[in-house]
Amino acid sequence: MRIGVYGGSFNPVHNGHIHLAETAAEELSLDRVYLMPSRISPHRSSAEYASAGDRLEMLRLACRGSRYSGILRVSDYELRAERVSYTIYTAQEFRRRFPEDELFLLIGSDMLLSFDRWYRYTEIMEIMTLAVISREDGDVSELEEKAAELGQYGKIIVSKAAPVVISSTELRKKIAKNENCSCYLDENVVKYIVQKNLYHTQQ
Repeated sequence: MRIGVYGGSFNPVHNGHIHLAETAAEELSLDRVYLMPSRISPHRSSAEYASAGDRLEMLRLACRGSRYSGILRVSDYELRAERVSYTIYTAQEFRRRFPEDELFLLIGSDMLLSFDRWYRYTEIMEIMTLAVISREDGDVSELEEKAAELGQYGKIIVSKAAPVVISSTELRKKIAKNENCSCYLDENVVKYIVQKNLYHTQQ
């Protein structure tokens, strides 16, 4: 099988995240895409996080509403791990689970540009092909340059699909101000956020 792994805080999961997963599924002919909320991201503050359970449930709702719902799957592997969510551990776990399958690590363009600062990044690239989906307009040439630089360590695929540019930080601010965010989020995720009164304590 061809298996994609897509990790992140998903705080909250929005249409840009789902677009990235769907684009990878389509362009790479993936059989499965595992979306995985991080327990403790090494790159972000935990102060503005919704709970692990809420982020997991929002992700399930968003994947259920996708046209690729049969391919998109939600994993709680990193949430169950009692440590910082370094990607190398996830890569090793998926290689253990799927020893004969082809593994792809799905990342946004912002992640590729800093990938050589990730913990044990060369080992990640030995296990998984990097599949990069643009998250900013006009950054493909910069991504291809970075991919060429890192290509000595493993395979990198850069998608030229048009990005869906959405900021989770800005979304949380809009939600806190009771602004309408239905164009950025799956309708069932919107309902869940309202029902659970998420993000309204943040300024």
